[in-house]
Amino acid sequence: MSKTIKMFGLNIDSLSMNEAVDVVRSWILTGESDCKYVVTPNVDHVVQLEKNTAFKNAYLKASMIVADGKPVVLASKILGKPLPETIPGSDLVPNIFEHFNQSGTPLKIYLLGAMPGVGEVAAKNIKARWPSVDVVGILSPDFGFEKDAAYCDRICASIAASEADLLVIGLGAPKQELWISKYSHQIPVKVALCVGATIDFLAGNKPRAPIWMRSMGIEWLHRMLSEPKRLVKRYAIGAIVFPQIFLKEWWRTKVNPS
Repeated sequence: MSKTIKMFGLNIDSLSMNEAVDVVRSWILTGESDCKYVVTPNVDHVVQLEKNTAFKNAYLKASMIVADGKPVVLASKILGKPLPETIPGSDLVPNIFEHFNQSGTPLKIYLLGAMPGVGEVAAKNIKARWPSVDVVGILSPDFGFEKDAAYCDRICASIAASEADLLVIGLGAPKQELWISKYSHQIPVKVALCVGATIDFLAGNKPRAPIWMRSMGIEWLHRMLSEPKRLVKRYAIGAIVFPQIFLKEWWRTKVNPS
C-alpha cells in the first residue's frame, strides 16, 4: 500500500491525506468485505499504547495507521523519518465523502456511536452536503454495551443487514479500536474508520476548531476549552508523558538506527 515508518512500536503509513483517501476508495470499490479498519494515533493514543496491551494489539491488527496530531508528525521529523502530514479522522471522513460525491459514485455508510439522536442529525447533514453518500444505518449503543456479547452480536447483525460499504465508528479510544478488533470478523463491510468525535462534528453537535487553529496544530486547545471537565486531565497527562515516550524513542533510534 505505502511505505511505513516504525515509531512508538507502530508501523505508521507514510501517506498524505489524498493518498489515504485513494487507498480507502480502492478498498471500497475493489476490495473484499473483510472489514479493513483504520486507526489514527494522536498523543493520547501513544500514551495509552504504552501500557494498554489490548489497545496495542488492536492497533497492530489495523490495515491502516495514519497520524492524527501535529506532535506525532513533528516527532517523526525529529527522528529523521518524516510523515507527510497529519490525517485526523475528523478530516479523513469528509474527504472520503467528498471524493465519492465528486465522482458520483454511490457510497453506503453506517454510523456507530455518539449520543442518541446525534447520528440522525449527522445523516441529514451528510445527505445535504454529499448526495452520493447514503446513510443506511445509525446506532447509538447503550452505555457499557461492549461488555454484553449478545448485544454486540446484534450490532454486528444490524451492520451486516444494512449492506454498508463503510462503517464510521465514533465511540472514542480505546473503546472503538478494541471493539472493532474483536468483532471485525463478524462485520461484512469493506472498511471501518475509528474516528472518535467525528459523528458529533458531522452533526454540528460539537464545533470544530477554526481552520487557523487546525493549521497551527492547536485544535487540541479548542477542544480542551470546549470540554474542560473531560479533556483537561487527558491533555495534561499527554503533555507530561508524551515527551518522555518521545525521548525513549529518540534514544532507541540513536542506539539502533535501523
